[in-house]
Amino acid sequence: MARLHIDRLRKVFKHMNEPTERSLTAALRAVADPASGRDIITAGLVETIQVERGLVHVALLTDRAHAAAMEPVRSQVEKLLAAQPGVINATAVLTAHRAAAAPADGHDHGGHGHDHAGHGQAGRHGHGQERPMLLPGVRAVVAVASGKGGVGKSTVAVNLAVALAQMGLAVGLLDADVFGPSLPRLLGLSRKPDLQGDKMVPIPAWGLSTMSIGYLVEEETPMIWRGPMVMGALEQMLGLVAWGRLDIMLIDMPPGTGDAQLTVAQRVALAGAVIVSTPQDIALIDARRGVRMFERTNVPVLGLVENMSYYCCPACGHRSEIFGHGGARLEAERLGTEFLGEVPLLLDIRTSSDAGTPIVAADPDGPAAQAFAAIARRLWEKLQAPAAAGPKIVIE
Repeated sequence: MARLHIDRLRKVFKHMNEPTERSLTAALRAVADPASGRDIITAGLVETIQVERGLVHVALLTDRAHAAAMEPVRSQVEKLLAAQPGVINATAVLTAHRAAAAPADGHDHGGHGHDHAGHGQAGRHGHGQERPMLLPGVRAVVAVASGKGGVGKSTVAVNLAVALAQMGLAVGLLDADVFGPSLPRLLGLSRKPDLQGDKMVPIPAWGLSTMSIGYLVEEETPMIWRGPMVMGALEQMLGLVAWGRLDIMLIDMPPGTGDAQLTVAQRVALAGAVIVSTPQDIALIDARRGVRMFERTNVPVLGLVENMSYYCCPACGHRSEIFGHGGARLEAERLGTEFLGEVPLLLDIRTSSDAGTPIVAADPDGPAAQAFAAIARRLWEKLQAPAAAGPKIVIE
């Protein structure tokens, strides 16, 4: 995989040394098709080349029978394109979305374009040549997700991470929301990460090892990227960061059920997912979609958290259930998963978050911090529990 150099990334965002499809096509003529001996462009093995702001995604045509032979070609393509001026990251995958175009002489020089293809970027859920899972040094990776935005998912992720660190654990926190990174603001950070060889060094904050695309770009810079670009950026932050040995990593997922969720589910051995919702019916409908998405990718859902569960007046102590109450608990029961806990709607959570100090650190004895600490303890207990044993078979 290509190296991620911060200076190069910043240059690309300023539209410097932007690679083009034409220049990358010309570079790919140096790669030979192992079956025909022709270059892969002439042999019709390059289905698509996508490039935007230095991130490149290439689809190579093959079929299941030739996937093993094409894997070195796929790897060579990634390395070659990564070395081109202006390229931050290059990803090549094997595909068979359509039949390969015939070479100029009209003969089939290897049959790479037949049906029944395997995918070179399959990970654990695909076919063909599997790529190694990322984050091998992390004991447990947990996705913190929501079906929709605006439910306080990032605030929950940050405070759960700090609560886990306060338990004496080595904790990582990755902001996977490429389009709307919020980690720098929630942690009070604005500096760029250092480099250690060809990897970035996580930025420490509140006992955590953290990384976010927000560390690399200006706060108001829009990330106008297509799906393959998002996938490449996520793989950079997962694989080209010196995370080291961690007990647990929380990944603050973007809202929804799109490319980012699938990339993480396929490239990381997730121990499970935590779904965040508010008590509102509309939020619970979207949370339900999030649960089903993780189930379909074989990721266990560890439980639901109800954020903004109730409001307690700081002056008189009166409790008001502004958005309703208990909806996430009932939804967890309906979905057959655990209700991990509820977090109140408090002004202190908002003000401390805006100031870059998680409420768990700012007021560790307060009701919000206690709620997050209880959820963190239960989450860690679930991760330490052994897998359920099968039935004991006795032969008499």
